[in-house]
Amino acid sequence: MSYFPRWPVTRNAVVLPDERLPWGTAIPMGVQHLVAMSGSTILAPLLMGFDPNLAILFSGIGTLIFFLCTGGRVPSYLGSSFAFIAVVIAASGYAGSGPNPNIGPALGGIIAAGAVYTLIGLTVMATGTAWIERLMPPAVTGAIGAAIGLNLASVGVQGIQGTGAHTGVALLTLLSVALFSTYGRLALRRVSILLGIAVGYLAVLVLGNGLGLLPAIDFTELAAAPWFGTPTFHSPSFEASAMLLIAPVALILVAENLGHIKAIGGMTGQNMDPYIGRGFIGDGIATMVSGAGGGTGVTTYVENMGVMAVTKVFSTLVFVIAAVIAIALGFSPKFGALLRTIPAPVLGGLGVAVFGLIAAAMIRLWVDNEVDFSDPRNLFTVGVTLIFGSGNFSFSVGGFAIGGIGTATLAALILYQLLGIGRRA
Repeated sequence: MSYFPRWPVTRNAVVLPDERLPWGTAIPMGVQHLVAMSGSTILAPLLMGFDPNLAILFSGIGTLIFFLCTGGRVPSYLGSSFAFIAVVIAASGYAGSGPNPNIGPALGGIIAAGAVYTLIGLTVMATGTAWIERLMPPAVTGAIGAAIGLNLASVGVQGIQGTGAHTGVALLTLLSVALFSTYGRLALRRVSILLGIAVGYLAVLVLGNGLGLLPAIDFTELAAAPWFGTPTFHSPSFEASAMLLIAPVALILVAENLGHIKAIGGMTGQNMDPYIGRGFIGDGIATMVSGAGGGTGVTTYVENMGVMAVTKVFSTLVFVIAAVIAIALGFSPKFGALLRTIPAPVLGGLGVAVFGLIAAAMIRLWVDNEVDFSDPRNLFTVGVTLIFGSGNFSFSVGGFAIGGIGTATLAALILYQLLGIGRRA
């Protein structure tokens, strides 16, 4: 079997990963995947003080890296990972508004996470996935994921606090996302974050630029920015404390990617297990490349899996199209300047929505996998992990400080294994 498929043209209702649509149909499909991922990929860097334009650029580059590493056989788009938000804020001391002035140590930590992720991928290629599935069953991965969402609760609440108008716009943005997600047609639900941004943005134009009740949106940078140009890259710095804090996020990315690849296998009816290790490596290398240039850590996106589930188009070439368009947008300073005009109360409302959904999605993971909470092993593992994460339990070992996400991750992994000693299952 050749490394890459041949991608014969098909007009069947279901398009498999190693097939392709006629180009006239494939290009709009690529644009649709770009739109589906854009809301979250733009929001995550804004919440960390990163450049969203660089995040878009590196999402495209990362997707191509993943495509190459998996031999073009696993349909996925790589976008900004929300798992990095809490630890990046902690490592950089980000105040929550404007560009992050201490981005270097966070980028070094992101590269460290990508390196750990890549090493795990190499190990999986050599040994298989059974040990990962034993180490990180749904009770553990769900607990860690929920702890990340709860750890960010204070950040979300701070984002919506302010004047009456500020809080009003934040809550309007939050409500808009919820309404579009609940009552919108499927196409609207896929872009509910973008629609929420539009509603909140319009509200600030009326209340701020029009009535003066809020700081007005400043379009000076947008007007001056050229349509095409090289983005401003940022260099990492490698500080042991930041690297130790951020590197464990690799375990979250492993759990996400493992679940996503298995889900894609279920949707396509193809066995994707042989590509799990290569998928980890692709995602890990993409995260390192992104961190080296000033971008966020990346992960495979469930939003794009939702598009595939609806359209039944799994062709990996569609993601190449989306990636190429994303890279082109990354070289538009005008596009980046537009993203930076998104007002603070809009980001605050979106933060509450997204952070809450991170935690809630883990509850769904437990339900879907029928995690038995009458079992004290699961109950104690989840309970301790959630308290460590939401309470931001931190401690120092020598000169290294481990924050709430790190302690929650360690608690979940260690406690689950300890409580399983002597058990048959």
